[in-house]
Amino acid sequence: MIVKLVGAARLELSPTHDRLCFPVIKRIYRKMVMGIKFRGIKVADTLIIDGHHRYIASLLANVYLDRFPSNITSATKVISWEAVEFVEDDWDTEAKIRLLNKADADYNGISLQRLNQLLE
Repeated sequence: MIVKLVGAARLELSPTHDRLCFPVIKRIYRKMVMGIKFRGIKVADTLIIDGHHRYIASLLANVYLDRFPSNITSATKVISWEAVEFVEDDWDTEAKIRLLNKADADYNGISLQRLNQLLE
């Protein structure tokens, strides 16, 4: 679905990262379709500065994310979506996933136990 989305659509925002993690996108997408809310993404004009995984997941889930202005730095490089590699290796450890789930539960005002029940 991601490759189709990136290849077929003219996406409104452009990436500044050349690699993204499919398992991270998948976890965020699952939460979004269950109604879990996420903080917005940072953009500079039409460039994603922070929030690439959330942006792709939101497009797949048809969920709007707020956008907050950010700045371009000397390290910012514009990448075309066609050049972005979607890797299958999971970048997050189990410990990091637990921390992210706790942060998502807190952000949504629900217990971690409730979030875990939704994810089962």
